Amino acid sequence: MKIAILSCFYPYRGGISQFNACLSGELGKNHTVRAFNFRRQYPEFLFPGKTQYVTDDDNAVPVESTSLLDTANPFSYVTTYRAIREWGPDLVITRYWMSWFAPSLGFVTRRLRRDGCKVISILDNVIPHEPRPFDTPLTKYFLKGSDGFVTMCRAVADDLRRLAPDAEYTVIPHPLYEHFGDRIPKEEARKRLGVETGCHTILFFGLIREYKGLDILLEAFSGLPDSYRLIIAGEPYGSFDRYREIIGRIPDNGRIHLFLRYINDAEVSTFFSASDVVVLPYRSATQSGISSISYHFEVPMIVTDTGGLRETIGDRGTGLVADECTPEAIRSCIEEYFGDPSIQDACTGNIKKEKERLSWREFCRKLLEFADKI
Repeated sequence: MKIAILSCFYPYRGGISQFNACLSGELGKNHTVRAFNFRRQYPEFLFPGKTQYVTDDDNAVPVESTSLLDTANPFSYVTTYRAIREWGPDLVITRYWMSWFAPSLGFVTRRLRRDGCKVISILDNVIPHEPRPFDTPLTKYFLKGSDGFVTMCRAVADDLRRLAPDAEYTVIPHPLYEHFGDRIPKEEARKRLGVETGCHTILFFGLIREYKGLDILLEAFSGLPDSYRLIIAGEPYGSFDRYREIIGRIPDNGRIHLFLRYINDAEVSTFFSASDVVVLPYRSATQSGISSISYHFEVPMIVTDTGGLRETIGDRGTGLVADECTPEAIRSCIEEYFGDPSIQDACTGNIKKEKERLSWREFCRKLLEFADKI
């Protein structure tokens, strides 16, 4: 089968690009796969981080792709559509995570579908974490370009049904990332990061955005005793000033270790190996790519009861779920987790079981089975 994947690939960095590289690699074992990339994802003035691209110190694996689609240039929409049509794929797979991409991706997929090409869209989000009034009409425009949809949790499927009640879809859990290497000894990892050994160590990892609730975690941490340490590792999208203000009010805030930058792939193992638990204090969520990294390194999680986090973590016994998105509820879960060693043992055991289920081979098998049925 000839499969075209239209999304972001190397040299773009981040979770979406990493996912697409893994997806392309697995599908390419048994099919002819071609990656159609963005020439430009965002104009620089719209991008909140430092760079969209892989840098010299990143450890990303290059993926060969054809860079055509410029989200801000409608002429490139036509060029991209024609290039994919001329290649003649049996199946086109695309990704959707925010409405900025709806005009460009929707233009291409609607025309490919009109020409008789089957289109499957993997939906990271239907309703954005930080919604705006124009999101719904743009998303509806995009959705009409696909024959079927893959979501990675039921929360996104529910959002899809609200906007497109008759949509064909399937839910396939987010597979595990396997390109970050192996765990290293905890003492060695903490030494690299300058974190004391013998302490209860909490990790907040990933891009720092308002909906991810770092302020909630900081307020929760302020009430924990001196035996706790907090690692914050990720690039702020926007100002970090409000978080610095909270940190400034926390007694003995030297217990908080800040790594405010994009964490390249080669460093990821160090941060997760140094940690006892990962906390996702999200105000809103669908699924989380961070949970897949946690599974890979067998680090349990504490999450809020939002989106698909209870479904993918709490129901699987791989972590604890705070019933409320408050500092008090998060702090209570942290104290419960460290207060009973059997909880960590049980969560780690359940993660080992999940790792057998959440393979890229299984994800691709289910995706292609679904595509055959529609």
